[in-house]
This record gives sequence, structure tokens and C-alpha cells, in this order.
Amino acid sequence: MYSRILETYLAACQPKLGIEVRQFGWSGERADGFFERMENDVLRFHPTVATTCYGMNDHRYRPFEPWIGELYRIHLDAVVRTFQSQGVRVVVGSPGSVGRVPHWVKDAGPTVDALNANLAEIRNLALGVARNRRTGFADIFTPMWNADQLARQRYGTNYAIPGKDGVHPDWPGQVIRAHAFLEGLGVDGNLGTLELNVRRGTARATAGHAVVSAGVGTATFRSERYPFCVGEGNPAEYRTIASGTQWVPFHQRFNRLKLVVHGLSSSRCEVAWGNASRTFNSAELEKGILLPAEFPTNPFSDAFRRVDEAVAAKQAFETQQIKGEFHGAAGKADMETTVQRTEAARAPLVEAIAQARVPVTHTLTVRELP
Repeated sequence: MYSRILETYLAACQPKLGIEVRQFGWSGERADGFFERMENDVLRFHPTVATTCYGMNDHRYRPFEPWIGELYRIHLDAVVRTFQSQGVRVVVGSPGSVGRVPHWVKDAGPTVDALNANLAEIRNLALGVARNRRTGFADIFTPMWNADQLARQRYGTNYAIPGKDGVHPDWPGQVIRAHAFLEGLGVDGNLGTLELNVRRGTARATAGHAVVSAGVGTATFRSERYPFCVGEGNPAEYRTIASGTQWVPFHQRFNRLKLVVHGLSSSRCEVAWGNASRTFNSAELEKGILLPAEFPTNPFSDAFRRVDEAVAAKQAFETQQIKGEFHGAAGKADMETTVQRTEAARAPLVEAIAQARVPVTHTLTVRELP
């Protein structure tokens, strides 16, 4: 799920980077399992950047023991070393936290605190590998554990940032993961600035956006760069990302599409964007407001949803490509033919993302209030 957030973000919000994304996740996998398959599954595609997220299964759902940590460290280091030998830039991700002892743990001994203490050790070992290998690091454990403590106080245990089963987060927890990886990748979250001067009837826009027309208190823009949309225009299950943004500064860090308004004579103004409107004081507008945070549903929502759905379809295919084809009967019989055949089937799914990402024309109106 977090890989879908990441790819949709890169495709819709950072299109000029021209990044092609593949996901290679395998449920229940440990670092050693990935190490065994990374040459066949991943390196054949010549990646330039790779993110890893191992440790949850490596901690073996039991209290920490030195041998657990050492096996994890050895295998994670081997993964990173192998990537680097191929010139791949790596961002090492830590595991997240757990919210309860999962149902598949039959041993009555482990407690939630003991499992999280183990995962904290694993997190520190991942950081050690990242430092030793001079790679990026995405700390998922710390913000997820902190958010879980706050969420339990605010909403009760059913909110479950680590997931209902204690291990597999729903979208609020996944946005914490995605936020950590965007930080680890060093992504610039400035998505552009739209400026209106209500007194002069003029407008300006930064790269990725262009002014179509402007008048007194209104301007129309054409944007190739989207904000990350978390409102009503998205699939129902995906909207709960909006809830996840309260635990990490996602909008402030990575979703900075700003509106700045000059020439105001009133202390209060109504801003309309698409079908929604909100009231702000003039000082806020002079400083600049984050449009995606203030208008979760906005003129980009439908286009953003189409990009996201195309990403979801491609990533679902990639799961089947690796698990069902590469590691299935076809791959065992003839790997190279299987790669060629499945890559031909993947190509239109990649193109569908590009086709869905169309420029959006939208209008902002500022009305001064008495």
C-alpha cells in the first residue's frame, strides 16, 4: 500500500523527475529471502534507486535475542552491498511497530512491549547498516510507534495504526511509511506557488503551473503538476490517508502547493477552488496557504484518482508477474521468455499511467468580506 502512495506521488506530483517505479514486495518475506531472489527478480531491470523495508518478519515475533539481530544485520547488509555493487542508490527502511501480539503467534510468552522492544533493536540495526554503507535511511518504527500511542489516547484501540491484526497497517499507517521513504529519498516537496494580486487583477505561477487568465480577484491556471489529493475524489478505502496526515507533516513537507494573495484591503476573505470555498484572514493569505490541506477535495481530485487507479493496476500486475510468473511454472521452464512476455503485458499498464496524467485547468477566486 505504501508503494502505491509513493508511485502515485512521484507520477502525479513529481512528473518532471521522469521516474519509472516497480514494486517487488513479497508477503511474509525476510531480508534473507529477498537476498536469494534479488538478482533474478530485481537487478535484471537495472534499477538506479532501491528502497528496502525488512525487519518485521526478521524479528520473528518473539523477544529480542542477539542471534535474531545478527542474522538480520548480516542479510540486510548483503542486500545493500549487492545493490551498491550494481551502482544502485539505496534507502534502507526500518520495520514499523506492532499494536498487538498477532494471532499467528502461538507462543504465550511475547507481549506487545517485548515485540516492540525487539523491533526497536532491529530498527537500530537497520540504521547501523545504512550508516556503515552510507545509504539513506527511512525510520518507520519511531513515527509509527509514537503515532500509535497518541492515537490510542485520542481515538481508542480500534483506530489501530499498526493494523487491526497488530502488524499490517491500513492507510493511516501506510502514509507514515510513505512519508518516511520520501524523507529518506530526499524528495523536494515544493509543488509550486500560485499568486493572485486582487487589487491589480494579475496572477503568477511557478514551474509546473501556468496562468491562463486573470482578473480582479480571480485567476485560471493550467497545471501539469498535481497536489496529492486525499479527499472525496479518491477510492473510498484510500481517503483514510487524510486521517494519516495528522500523524506526520505530509502536507507541510511534501504537498506544498501554495496560494499566496496580495493586495487585500479586507481582514477576511473567501477563497473558492472548484466546488469548495473557505474563509481565511488576510494575514494567512499573504503568507500563503497549503491548498491540498485546506481543500482535500479539489479540481485535481478526479484526475488524481485516475492516475492512482492506473498505478494500482500496474502494481497489482507486478505482484503477479514476480510471484506468479517468475517464480511459477512458466519462469521455471523458461525465465527469459517469461520476462519478455510479461514485460510486453506490463507496457500498456505503464503507458496508462502516463495517459491518465493530463494537465488540469482550474480557477481560484478570492472575495473580500466586509
